[in-house]
Formats: sequence, C-alpha cells, structure tokens
Amino acid sequence: MNPRLDLLLPYSFERLRKLLAAVTPAQGMRHINLSIGEPQHPTPPFILKALTDNLDGLARYPLSAGSDALRDAIAGWVSRRHGLAGLTREHVLPLSGSREGLFSIAQVLIDPLDAQALVVSPNPFYQLYEGAALLAGATPYYLNTTPDNGLAMDWSGVPADVLKRVRVAYVCSPGNPTGTVMGLDAWREVFALSDQYGFAVVSDECYSEIYFDEGNAPLGSLSAAAQLGRSDYRNLIAMGSLSKRSNVPGMRSGFAAGDPALMKKFLLYRTYHGCAMSGTIQAASAAAWNDEAHVVENRRLYREKFDAFFDIVNPVLALTRPEAAFYYWTRTPAGMSDEDFTVRLFERAHITVLPGSYLSRDAHGINPGSGFVRIALVSTVDDAVEAAQRIRAFCNDL
Repeated sequence: MNPRLDLLLPYSFERLRKLLAAVTPAQGMRHINLSIGEPQHPTPPFILKALTDNLDGLARYPLSAGSDALRDAIAGWVSRRHGLAGLTREHVLPLSGSREGLFSIAQVLIDPLDAQALVVSPNPFYQLYEGAALLAGATPYYLNTTPDNGLAMDWSGVPADVLKRVRVAYVCSPGNPTGTVMGLDAWREVFALSDQYGFAVVSDECYSEIYFDEGNAPLGSLSAAAQLGRSDYRNLIAMGSLSKRSNVPGMRSGFAAGDPALMKKFLLYRTYHGCAMSGTIQAASAAAWNDEAHVVENRRLYREKFDAFFDIVNPVLALTRPEAAFYYWTRTPAGMSDEDFTVRLFERAHITVLPGSYLSRDAHGINPGSGFVRIALVSTVDDAVEAAQRIRAFCNDL
C-alpha cells in the first residue's frame, strides 16, 4: 500500500457533510446549494448534437494524443483567446478535464526519489494541488493569499533555500476561491523565479472564461509569456477546461498547452496513464472550442446573477466583486467563525456554503481561509435571488 495515501486530508465537501450531518434545516424552505462549483447552466444544444452525431467514436480506441482535429481546435482557440502566433498542435494535449491533468502532471515533473522536492501552492487553494504533490513524493509549500497582500501569491518572503527545493509551482488565475486575476508584473516575477531556480509553472486557468467585463478578458499565462518574450513557453504548462466555459462538467474535457518539451514527456506518461478521451467526446469538444457565442451568453447569465446577489446581500454582508470565476469570497459577520456561520445559515435558511478554512491550511502562523465563506453562484438567476433574500434576512436577524 502506498503510505502517502495516509497523508491525504479529507476533501472539503466530505468535511462539510460531516459538519451539517446532525443539523436540521428550517422547514418549508427548499435547499439551495451554494457550496460546490458545479456549473448548472444548460449544456448548449449544438454540443449535445455533436455528441449524438459522433456516437460511432465509442467503437474505437482513442489515441492518447487526441485527434488532429481536436488538437487543432484547441490550438486555434488558445491562439485566438490569448493573441498568440505560432501555437500548433505540438503545443497542446487534450485532457479528461483539467482536474485530471493538474493531478497527473505532478507525476511527470517530480522525481519520486527527490526527498527535498517542494511544490508551491496558493493558500486557500484547490485541494487537488496538495494531493498531487503528496502522491508524487513531494511536500506542499503554501503561499498565503490574504486581503493584506491583495489576495495574491506573495513570493517576496520565500527564502532562497526553499526556492532551491521547488520543483513545481501551481498557480490559479482567475483564482479559486477569490476570483483574483494575475497581472503581467505577477507573471514576470513567477517566470523570473522559474528561470532562476528551474521549477516548472503549472497554471490552472479553468475559470478563465467566466469574467464580468466583456471587453477585459483575464490575462492568461501563455499570453503573459509571449508578451514577456518567452514565446517558447519554457517550463510553463497552462490548463483549461470546457466544464465552466461551456457548461459540460460531465463531459470531462480540457487541455494542457505550453512548453513542447514538457508536452512530449506528458504525452509519454499519458500513453501509460490510460486516460485517452473518447472519440465521441473529442468531436463534441472540438465543436465547443470552435464556438464562442455560447460562452458570451454564459457570461451574461453570470453577470446578471452576480449583480442581483450583490445588490441584495451587500448591505448586510460585505461582498467584494471578484474579477472573474463564479464565487463570492466573503468574510463572516464579526464574532462568527466560518463553520458557525455555515451551520447557522443551513439551519435557519436551508442554504449551504463552504467554510473558507476547509479550502486552506495553517501556514506561516495563520489559516488564511478562516473567517471567510465561499459562495458559488452556479445555478439560475432565480436561485441566486432567492438565496440572496434568505441570506439578507438571516444576517438581519443575527
């Protein structure tokens, strides 16, 4: 048995279930779940049609590298979205969802015999980064993202002897749970440290297409690299997903793009990993990457929800509008822990949110998620409005 399995901590939603297991919610109110970031907008009909039109793909083993049509569609979308020239199918690989890629890339980039290996992660964070590091034989090193540092990964306090041990840095922009977007200066700093200390940068960009200013798309790592004269994308892998962009979380479709040398090693690993995407899913994925109209409409729905929720809740619970993604990351009322707020909100308003401390680890003297909750506005506008009204009433009664 792999002894490192014992290092894995319970997943945040497992902890949430235990927290609320003995709590009886208010009667007469239907449950509204704002805890999990599962997109619930309808899947676009043209994607469903592409699936059913290509069911013959189920009759053949798919290639680990994916079809040329899919890789070209991914490369084309990445190039259009990020203003890149010269990006080809050699720079990209399809993934069975970005989650699968974010986990498995650690197996490629980390020497399991390297007892000194560290993996940098933001804190709060997507718990998969931690699990990927631990099961690859490395130790996580957390960079706290707090209001005091602008919710950004602050590298200034990382000692040189720590940086020398870093093999991989996970970054997430737009961030989960804060919605913070990294600017060009932040990318310049990360790339400079990568060059100096030789670590790989894995950029989780699964929320890149959920933003609120239609004329101001979030800067991506590949675009930042190109602007900084790094068109070889050395030591950089960006990962994206159709789950949020196209409302197909069950399709499990995403991509990795970046350094061709790393892509070559990643493909070698994946031929053994056994995660090749079905030909049926590949065809539907190519159709999704080649269409942008449904993504614009998706963003319109999120803007409508976030605006309505803010107007109702902000007078009683201070909200900060995120730059992107579909979460509000908000402090709990004074004197209430994030767990206490979560329990009482469920009990009195039958609404589930996620305690911020469940998305964080104690590091450098604090738990940066403590005293915050994550609110996921992934359902309908009507659900968002009803939830906002209940939360406002709940806060008024405190």
